[in-house]
Amino acid sequence: MSTERKKLLLRLDPQVHDALARWASDDLRSTNAQIEYLLRGALKDAGRMPKGASAPRRPGRPPKED
Repeated sequence: MSTERKKLLLRLDPQVHDALARWASDDLRSTNAQIEYLLRGALKDAGRMPKGASAPRRPGRPPKED
């Protein structure tokens, strides 16, 4: 059973996007996964991570659903 993930349109400065994409590539993540990783870290550091938040997704492709 999987929870539906929220979709979000995000507008970024092209240079910020390029830097983020390079960082994601260095960490072997997609740009989307890198954004989620950074947001989760910021929420945790600020003490604002919701207790019921799902665990971060594992690296790689999601498993196929039957």
